[in-house]
Parts: sequence; structure tokens; C-alpha cells
Amino acid sequence: MGRKLYVGNLPYEVGETELQELFTRAGSVESVTVMRDQMTGRARGFAFVEMSTDEEAQTAIRELNASQVGGRSLTVNEARPKAARSGGFGGGHSHRRRSEPRW
Repeated sequence: MGRKLYVGNLPYEVGETELQELFTRAGSVESVTVMRDQMTGRARGFAFVEMSTDEEAQTAIRELNASQVGGRSLTVNEARPKAARSGGFGGGHSHRRRSEPRW
């Protein structure tokens, strides 16, 4: 299975196609996902790129980390697993109602 890479400090105008072309220099790219704001659809400045093999992922990190794209220095490293979150608001706090009015 390929390695998923985190790509940070992206210019907001960079899309999936440009990243696909950039990372193809290092090897075979399986997927590219530019993270976008849900409300506006605007890019959030980072993406995930999945390479076909571990070797290609390491090559991409070596060759593309700190490279310049649109005047910005990219951060390319292995993506960390998504942190588990507790569901809902408040992080597990009790949401009991007051038994008496606040005056």
C-alpha cells in the first residue's frame, strides 16, 4: 500500500491538477486531495497526496520538501493518522440544567 503524505504551506490557488503534476516527478501518484473550507470552498493551504509505494513517498519527501511553489516553501512529510475525537460539543462535560433560576 502507498504512503499518504501531508503537503503544507500551499498557495491557496494551487489545485489538485498542479499537485498531481508536481508529485508525478517523484513517482506514481494514487490520489491528491486539497483540503477546502466547507463554507467557501476556498483551499485551506494544505493537501494530502498518496503515492503508490513507500520508496516513491520517500523520494517525494526528499525532493519536494522545502521546494518553492508560488513563492512559498512547501512542507512535505508523512501524514500522521487522524486523531480520535470525542463526539459532540463540550468534550464530555455534563449539560444539566440548573434546578433554580439565576437572578
